[in-house]
Amino acid sequence: MLPSRVTLVEVGPRDGLQNEKQPVTTAQKIELVRRLQAAGLAELEVASFVSPKWVPQMADSAAVLAGIERRPGIRYSALTPNLKGFEAALACRADEIVIFASATEAFSRKNINCSIAESVERFAPVVAAAHAAGIKVRSAVSCALGCPYQGEVSADEVERVVVLLKGIGADHVGIADTIGVGTPRRVQAAMERALRHFPIDEVSGHFHDTYGQALANIYASLELGIHTFDASVAGLGGCPYAKGATGNVGTEDVLFMLQGLGIETGVDLARLVDAAEYISGVIGRKPVSRTGSAMLAKRAAAASAAAAMAVAATV
Repeated sequence: MLPSRVTLVEVGPRDGLQNEKQPVTTAQKIELVRRLQAAGLAELEVASFVSPKWVPQMADSAAVLAGIERRPGIRYSALTPNLKGFEAALACRADEIVIFASATEAFSRKNINCSIAESVERFAPVVAAAHAAGIKVRSAVSCALGCPYQGEVSADEVERVVVLLKGIGADHVGIADTIGVGTPRRVQAAMERALRHFPIDEVSGHFHDTYGQALANIYASLELGIHTFDASVAGLGGCPYAKGATGNVGTEDVLFMLQGLGIETGVDLARLVDAAEYISGVIGRKPVSRTGSAMLAKRAAAASAAAAMAVAATV
């Protein structure tokens, strides 16, 4: 039995755009959020309170959170790597914060220059402050299916980090295939370890499509009853560890598959493609998502045929 309903967490405005080289203005980010809301997405990751030196694309996160039109029933989340970042997110009225830890010591050392245990301990005061303010904490285990420095990652390594995040009070854990090398059985093994420590409503999947496995991995997760997945409109965001490769799985592709399975999401595919077309125009490239590209090509062909008929009618 697959879930009857799935929650899609749209990460394009944050995780997607932060990996895009083309600068995107505050107004364009706000417009993207507006279009995603119009499509029916109720979970939006829109900001990242990290140093602009490291992630310049997210330097205007406060302005984005201040400028969006907030709608009832929609949750707006922000990545907060430390207490200073959390305080900024709190001031901007973020509804949820996101923290993360690597599944491998190699990636943790290379990425943030500390051990996994040290990285999680740094988040402990952030989690405590968030709970004191009544804010949910969503955590993620990055490189859970593979590491660019270590290679394969075991389910034991994933579970170790899940336990550490649970220990500091994280409310939710996401299993993230950061470099997109996971395959279905390995994904299920990692998910099963997460489910030992978190309820099924608080476990999610974050898959990259670097090797074309994202949809298969989502389906494998659905088989376990997992019903929350991150996705990025138009497939925004590349993979920094595989130059030129696809990054986040496209929200349109995930939605098309879920619709084919008869699974409800509350998201309108046509309006989602509108949002994909908009942001793709901003950054100057076609959507990476296959569904977005196919539907936009179909629209263009229909418009061309209609124009030709209009011309013929005037002759």
